[in-house]
Amino acid sequence: MSQHQPTAPGTPNVTEILAEWVVTIKGSDIAPDVRREGLRTFVNWVGCAVGGASHETVDRALAAVMPFSGKPTSTVLGRTEKLDALHAALVNGITSHVLDYDDTHLKTIIHPAGPVASALLTLAEMRQISGYDLLTALIVGIEVECRIGNAVYPHHYDRGWHITGTTGVFGAAAAVGKVIGLNAQQMRWAFGLAATQSSGLREMFGTMTKSFHPGRAAQNGMFAALLAEANYDSSERAIEAPRGFANVMSNKQDYTEILDDLGSRWEAALNSYKPFACGIVIHPTIDGCIQLREELGEAKIRQIRSVALTVHPLVLELTGKTTPKTGLESKFSVYHAAAVALLRGDGAPTAFTDEMVNDPEIIALRDRTKATADRGCHEASVDILVTLEDGSTVSKRVERALGSKEVPLTDAQIDHKFKVQSALVVGDGVTQALLDVAWKLEELKDAAEVARVSVPGSTSKTAAAE
Repeated sequence: MSQHQPTAPGTPNVTEILAEWVVTIKGSDIAPDVRREGLRTFVNWVGCAVGGASHETVDRALAAVMPFSGKPTSTVLGRTEKLDALHAALVNGITSHVLDYDDTHLKTIIHPAGPVASALLTLAEMRQISGYDLLTALIVGIEVECRIGNAVYPHHYDRGWHITGTTGVFGAAAAVGKVIGLNAQQMRWAFGLAATQSSGLREMFGTMTKSFHPGRAAQNGMFAALLAEANYDSSERAIEAPRGFANVMSNKQDYTEILDDLGSRWEAALNSYKPFACGIVIHPTIDGCIQLREELGEAKIRQIRSVALTVHPLVLELTGKTTPKTGLESKFSVYHAAAVALLRGDGAPTAFTDEMVNDPEIIALRDRTKATADRGCHEASVDILVTLEDGSTVSKRVERALGSKEVPLTDAQIDHKFKVQSALVVGDGVTQALLDVAWKLEELKDAAEVARVSVPGSTSKTAAAE
C-alpha cells in the first residue's frame, strides 16, 4: 500500500502552483503601492524588534542559545550579541513579537513580518542581499503566509493553533527560498519541510512562549529553504495532501484563498500596525478609554465608580484575564487595558509592565470594570459606559480603532511609535539613524546595513546605492 493518501478529486496542485509563483515573480511585478506598504511593514518591524530587545524574555532566550550558537554572523537587533543565522532568526522573531506591538493581518490575526523579516535580515548578514531584493522577498513571504492563513481561518485558529507560528514558517521558507534562488522543485520541498515544522499553540498566550512562535517560524522556515537548496527532499503537495497541513490542522480548506488572483490581489497590502502594545481585539477599548479620559479630564477620571464594556465574545475569549499577574499576561486583559487607558492615557509598552499590573490604583479600577459579551457587537468595536460617583454616566462607542484599515497609522505615527520603543533601548541617536536607514531599504546595496545600525553605540553609515 502506498504511504500517500490519494488527493480528493478536483483538489488543485496548491503547493506546486504556489511554489512556481514564488520563484518566478519579479520585484517589478509588484505594484508601487504594495511595495510601499511592504516598506511600512519593514520599518514597523524594525522598531518592534529593537523595542523588545531588552525584555527579560530575550535575556533568557539568549542565555539558553548562546552556548549552542555556531559562528556569530548575525545581529540580534538592538543588542551587541551576535549569533549564527538560524539562532539569530529565532531571537529576532522573539524580540519583534514580545511586546505584542507588531503588524497584524486583520483578516486572520497573523502577525506577518516577524517570521519573514527575522529570517531575511539575519540571512542578509551571511549572504549579501540588496534592500530591493529583500523587500521583494518580504512581500512574497507575507503573501504566502497570509494566503495560507486565509485558506484555513478561522477553523484552524479556533482549534487552538497560533496562526502566526503555523503559517509564518511557510512565509519564511518562501522569502528565504526566493532570495537564495531556489528553483520550483526546491521550493516545493521547502514548503514540505516548512509544513512538517508548523506549530504554535494559543494556550501559550500571556507567557514568554507566545513570542517564541514567530521566532521558531523564522528559524524553521529559513532552515527549510536551506535544506531544500541542498536538495533535501520532502512531499511536494504538503499544503493540500490528505495528510498535509490544511487537512491535518483545520476542518476548513479553501484553496481559492491561496490561488485566486495571485500577483494581482495582495494580502501584503492589507497589513495594519498597532498603536497599542497588546492583543489587537483590545484596541477599540483602549482607543475609546483614552478618548474618554481626554473628554472627562483628570478630576472626573478620579471619580469613576464603574466601567462597563460591551464587546464581541472573541474579546473575552482572547483577553478575558481578570487578574493578570505579569506584564505579559496583562496584554490579554481587557480589564487591565481599560484601567490603564483611563487612568494613565497609555497603551504603549509602558502600560503592560509588571509594575503597572501591580499598581494599586490600576488594580482598583480594573476590579470595577466589567465586560459583557454580545455577538451583535463587531469584534473590532466596543461600547463603553462609565459611571461616576455622583451617578452620572458618559458613554463612548468605537466602531473601528486607531490602527485599523479604516483608521490606519500614518507614516508619521509609525515613526513616533518606532522612536518611543527604540530610544529606550538604544538611545535617540541610534534610533534616528536606524529609522532613516530602514526607510531607505530599497536604496541599500547591502540590506544587512539595517542590522549593523541597530547595534547600541553604532556609528555605521548607510550603504545606499549610488
